[in-house]
Amino acid sequence: MTSVGAKPETERGKALFAELLWVHSAIRRDLELVEKLAADVEDGVAGEAVEIALEDLKTRGPLWKLKVNCLRYCRFVHAHHGAEDTLLFPVLRAADPSIGPVVDRLEADHARVSDLLDAIEAAARALTDAEDREARRRVVDGLRDLHGHLLEHLDYEERSAGPTMRRLDGLERSSEMGRAKGPGHQGAAS
Repeated sequence: MTSVGAKPETERGKALFAELLWVHSAIRRDLELVEKLAADVEDGVAGEAVEIALEDLKTRGPLWKLKVNCLRYCRFVHAHHGAEDTLLFPVLRAADPSIGPVVDRLEADHARVSDLLDAIEAAARALTDAEDREARRRVVDGLRDLHGHLLEHLDYEERSAGPTMRRLDGLERSSEMGRAKGPGHQGAAS
């Protein structure tokens, strides 16, 4: 098998990478809004005001339109990473075995982000049920931890996996691996 690193960029690979960049930009944008909300929570804004702000958020950005609230946002990131873990990463490994350490780090990042998202979901539920300072602190700390880690992860993924992605012919998995094509594969990036 020829390493994908030796191949020129493909239109499908560039389209796949452009889609990843679009999703990451939406995650970054909404994360900025959530970070501001965290600061408001820390400053003592009432729980009702937090709920109103979340309601407002979900009507603005495309991610918030698709998802019902902050808990749905966490689930979106979980789903995005799950899709990468099952659909993209095996293809990257098969296309260029030298990218293995990069994929290993991305998978470890996904596990860390998953833990952070779980903590935020639990803290957000507690905030709705209680107006205590500790509940507020858990939301703020969780969002700040997620902010730093997730932005670093997105930058690393784009920088380190992007060159290989742009050379892919799509999400088709090799027949030697005995696996099917990615969902919706019609010969183009999906």
